[in-house]
Amino acid sequence: MLKQSFFLLLSVIAALFMSSAEFDISRYLGDKFSTSSAFYVPINLEKAAAERAKKTAEPATAAPSFRLRDHQDKDLEAQLKAAILANPTWAQLYRSKRLSVGLVDMADARSPRFATLNGKHMMYAASLPKIAVLAAAHDAIERGELQETATIKQDMRLMIAKSNNAATTRMIDRVGFEHIERTMRDPRHQLYDTANGGGLWVGKRYAAGGRRYPDPMKGISHAATTEQICRYFYLLANGQLVSQKSSLKMMSYLVDPELHHKFVNTLDRVAPRAKVYRKSGSWSVYHADCAMVQGPNRNYIMTALVEDPDGEQIIRDLGEVMDNLAHHARPIQP
Repeated sequence: MLKQSFFLLLSVIAALFMSSAEFDISRYLGDKFSTSSAFYVPINLEKAAAERAKKTAEPATAAPSFRLRDHQDKDLEAQLKAAILANPTWAQLYRSKRLSVGLVDMADARSPRFATLNGKHMMYAASLPKIAVLAAAHDAIERGELQETATIKQDMRLMIAKSNNAATTRMIDRVGFEHIERTMRDPRHQLYDTANGGGLWVGKRYAAGGRRYPDPMKGISHAATTEQICRYFYLLANGQLVSQKSSLKMMSYLVDPELHHKFVNTLDRVAPRAKVYRKSGSWSVYHADCAMVQGPNRNYIMTALVEDPDGEQIIRDLGEVMDNLAHHARPIQP
């Protein structure tokens, strides 16, 4: 009796489903309908197909481009070039490829503007390429090849904030030249790229002894191009160097530099409240500097490589020119 009542109830429910004006089960099951098949929940195949087609037709939102070369700006480059050529000393250095400069205006985060002069010309950059060691160390930490101890953190801070050669040499010995090259050539970064003039390279300890591992293009031990320096800091600013987590950690070493010369000397005067992320270098007639400057009303990267005995003062003066170009270009946009 219970069994008959159960099947009777099933039949009643099936009849109710079939009598619905909004539900035609024959569209899904054809002529093969039974009491048990009434309990399958049908899928509106036509509606699902239409929704899939709609999603396919809708254009995907474009991801932001972190390829700095995509943002080259001819107007900014023309202004930068005019400022260089207006100074006879700078003009001569520029024409003889003993001066290279780069500027990234990031006032509009969605549409940065990038300009360089002699940007792909690789030069000896003294201590500035220590930023390559910093990136390679964090890459090795993420790969599990290097343990992030208190001693290593202290050496990385000394290497960047005070440009300490002994601390840098210890970091190079821990990471190795081949792994520094691996990080610089990593397809995610391409901070050393033979198709674009080379770039950041560290092939010698910052000490008297040890083997050399010079770059394959010019045989320089500590090399850089202003284009690749700009790209390094641009990737950092967007959390794209090694990883977002490592980018933040690297920025913590670069912020608040303890050496107040070159660009920083100028920024202390024209933008004393700005937050500055910086690395510089000097040896003999070779001088290099890069500063990422943020707030108030500033968001830009500037860099310079100079081969001249007066390079330190030249970089100070260039800093004021580039600060003016970036600071007064346009209001800050989120």
